[in-house]
Order: sequence, then C-alpha cells, then structure tokens
Amino acid sequence: MPGSGPELPGTDVLCTDGVITAVAPGLEARAAPGCEVIDATGLTVTAGFVDAHRHVWQAPLRGTGADMGLPRYFAEVLGTALHAMTPAAAAAATRLGAALALDAGITTVFDYSNATRSPEHTDAIVEAFEASGIRAVVGHGDPSATADVRRLAARTGRVTGALAILGPDYGDWDEAVAQLTFGRDLGLTVAAHAGGATVRRLHDAGLLGPDLQLVHLNAVTAGDAKLLADTGTAVVVTPTVEAVMGHGASAYGRLADAGARPALGVDVVINNPPDLFEPLRDTLRTARLATGSASLPPAADLLRAVTADGARAVGLGGVVGTVEAGRRADLLLLDGLGHLTGERAGAVVSCLTATDVRTVLVDGRVVKRDGHLVV
Repeated sequence: MPGSGPELPGTDVLCTDGVITAVAPGLEARAAPGCEVIDATGLTVTAGFVDAHRHVWQAPLRGTGADMGLPRYFAEVLGTALHAMTPAAAAAATRLGAALALDAGITTVFDYSNATRSPEHTDAIVEAFEASGIRAVVGHGDPSATADVRRLAARTGRVTGALAILGPDYGDWDEAVAQLTFGRDLGLTVAAHAGGATVRRLHDAGLLGPDLQLVHLNAVTAGDAKLLADTGTAVVVTPTVEAVMGHGASAYGRLADAGARPALGVDVVINNPPDLFEPLRDTLRTARLATGSASLPPAADLLRAVTADGARAVGLGGVVGTVEAGRRADLLLLDGLGHLTGERAGAVVSCLTATDVRTVLVDGRVVKRDGHLVV
C-alpha cells in the first residue's frame, strides 16, 4: 500500500542506500549483487507509521496514570517526575520509548520533549534516538535555551530538531509569538498544545502555516478548522489520551471535514498503549458514531493519518510517509491479512494490532525482523 493512491498487489519494493528506488513487479532481477531479498509473501507492505506527537521520556511511567486527569498529570509527571530526570535517565527512557515505538511499527516519532532541560539532556536524548534506529524529530521543550535550540536545529539526517512551545492557549500571547518567530527563523517546525481558542487570532496575525503544528484542538470550531486547512497548518490529535484524560471530544472529524489533514499521536503512555492502532480505531469508532449507518466513512482513509499526513505534520512530507521512489525506505511488513483477496487498508485500520507488525525497516535497515527487535 503506497500510503496514497491505489494498492499494488504482487509488487516489489527496491531499496538502495536507504532510499526506495523502484516500486514495480519483478524487481529482484534488478537488485544489485548481494542485495538482501525479504520474502513478503502473504504480508502487507506499507509505509512506516508516523507518531506525530509523543512525550517519549515518559516511557518508564507506562501504566502509572490509569485514573490520572490533567491536574494530577501536571503535578506528578511534569512537576515531579520530570525534574528528577538526569541526562542518563533521559537517555534510558528515550531508548525504551523508541523500542516500544519500533516494535509497534512506528518508524518516525515527533518527540515533544519536556526533558531537554540542559545541553547534556539534549545530547543524551539525541544520542539515544541515534542508537535506537528510529527516525525522530526532537522538539526542544525550552525555547529560552536559544543556543541549545540552534544547535539542535543544525542537525541533519535521521534525527533532526524542532521547537516545542507552550503556545498562546496556555501561556502569554507575546511570548508565544516570539517563540514561534524564533523557531521559524531557524527553519524548524514549531509544535504547540492548543485547545482551539486562539486559532482565529493566530490567523489574523498571519502566524498560521505548515511549519506550525497544533496538537489536540478539542474545542476548535468548524470555521476555525477551515482556517487551519486553508493555511496548511499542521494539526495532530491524540484521541485515546484526549478521551481518557478529559480533554474533550476529538477534533479529528471537524478538522478532516474542513480539509485540514489531521495526523495522529500516542501522546503519553501513562494510560495509553504505545502504538497507533488504538488511536486509529478510536478515530474510526468516533467517525462511525457521528455519521450513523447511512454513510460510513471508509476505514482505509484513516491510514493516511499515520503515514502520509503524519509525515507532513512533522515536517517530513517529502521524506517519508509513502511507498514510492525517492522516499526514505521506512517500511512495515504486516501479518494477519494474507487470506484477503481484496483491498487491505481498511482491515489494517479496523483489525490489526501491534502484534501483527512482523518486520520493520528504517532507512532501509531492518530494525525488527520476524516479530523480534534486532536493534
């Protein structure tokens, strides 16, 4: 499945030096001598999943917040656990979070990193992502650390930088504008948590655009969703966490109806599985409940939220997210659907789980093979 466009049964994918160089039948004959051939008979090959919003450093806290609402989260996780995290702990947490993501078929993660509390923390996090084999966009969580942000912005390759700000919905307007301008001047994607109250003000100030990523937007109106769509602003929803922690009804439907191409994120694992299959199904259920039986939105359409649209939302739209020549070779081989003779994208969304992720490649390198991580 290309991630956009039609499905291609019986098709080979040729990867050379980490890049997809051809997608067509019978490519084995064109492979260079010594090229590894992975038999995907009966499996479903698709673009690697993109988690467009996760606080990766919280991986060791998995399961600690089943009944935790936002006030307790702010006090216990951001107010206590975060401040106890040393650079070494941040590195270990990042390796764990990356492993959980890769195991679930997430090949790219946008890390909204509260843990970049010093240059030593930043280095530890970046080095952990590099060692893990995952593709990561590290959103520096301290805009006031301008030298460290500039250093992160200069990175190229599989682990790159971004800026993570509090945003005008939850902080001072002038400060948010200054931080957004700072990130833009560095060519970074700037991510902000947003309820939706300031979308029109951001629009009127000329601040919306593809390099701004707004997350959650549970209170966004249909009219403001159209503003986001018209300006190409990146939008991300984390439906499972938003429901569990009381953010409000998911904005996915309002954003999609306006043409805003929302992506999906895991967000936190204190009360949420570390994979994107649950957010996919949660979004599918919400969409079906909203429309009723008369007009069921296609499940297959949602796959773009964790592939092509996810890549776009994290600033990698021309790099990953689809299976086509020229994209980096971030690929999944999914089990469980080999008995189907028709299209499979809808079944990936509605039926598969992380246990069906058989093999994972990032940059053409196998990081999970036959159900087992190898990094």
